Amino acid sequence: MAWLQLHIATTEQHADAFQNALEEMGACAVTLTDGADQPVFEPPPGTRPLWQNTVVSALFEADRDPALIIEALTQQGLAPQAHHHETLEDQAWERAWMDDFAPMRFGQRLWIVPSWSEAPDPQAVNLKLDPGLAFGTGTHETTALCLQWLDAADLNGKTVLDFGCGSGVLAIAALLLGASQAIGTDIDPQALQASEDNARNNGVADRLQLYLPDKMPPDHHCDVLVANILAGPLVELSELLAGYCRPGTLLALSGILADQAESVREAYAPWFDLNPTTRDGDWVRIDGVRR
Repeated sequence: MAWLQLHIATTEQHADAFQNALEEMGACAVTLTDGADQPVFEPPPGTRPLWQNTVVSALFEADRDPALIIEALTQQGLAPQAHHHETLEDQAWERAWMDDFAPMRFGQRLWIVPSWSEAPDPQAVNLKLDPGLAFGTGTHETTALCLQWLDAADLNGKTVLDFGCGSGVLAIAALLLGASQAIGTDIDPQALQASEDNARNNGVADRLQLYLPDKMPPDHHCDVLVANILAGPLVELSELLAGYCRPGTLLALSGILADQAESVREAYAPWFDLNPTTRDGDWVRIDGVRR
């Protein structure tokens, strides 16, 4: 069975109206995607920000006439900025989606392995992780920079703080790489749930504690701190994060664009001896040691 997929270019203000109208016309599925390479970083919980230029894609049965669909939208006052359509042959859609995520290696020892894949190296440190609500599988440069740093660090017996833990991938990786205990904190309760589930799937749930930021244990100190968030919050939180670190604590910061690196370095320089900045594409990692 074939399908008609109709793509409509619109704005953030009109995307929801197009979605509702297409669903009322019998679309089997409607998705919204970025139409102009405009990333949306870490929206607050409970919000759904869209892109200024949004593409609304609707899937219909193949016998539908795309011209009639566009005409019906226009009669409702919904005129697309642009549109095009294509025919999709039926396939195993779940398998096609899964094929986008293959095992990935970080450093010398660590692999991220989706649950449906065999570990390429069964003797390596294999972290089982699937895409989910609090997305973070190592595919983004910021996460990869942190995973590579963790793989190269001596974590044996160390306590780790993953600040802004998301899916928990960094805390779980640290535990699998030899850390004795880890704490993860995030402003989003869904992230904490995802971290707990992923920790359980990797057999480390008994060594990972999870907290909302305002519930963090008072006077907590760690041996290793990783924070993969954004440059603005990293600068604002520099004194707080430094306070979690005892002398000798290893620090890794990511989620930083290359042109933001200097402002982040300046914010942490009063407390940390910082190594040269590490870059991957447009993104960087800043790491060092607490004085």
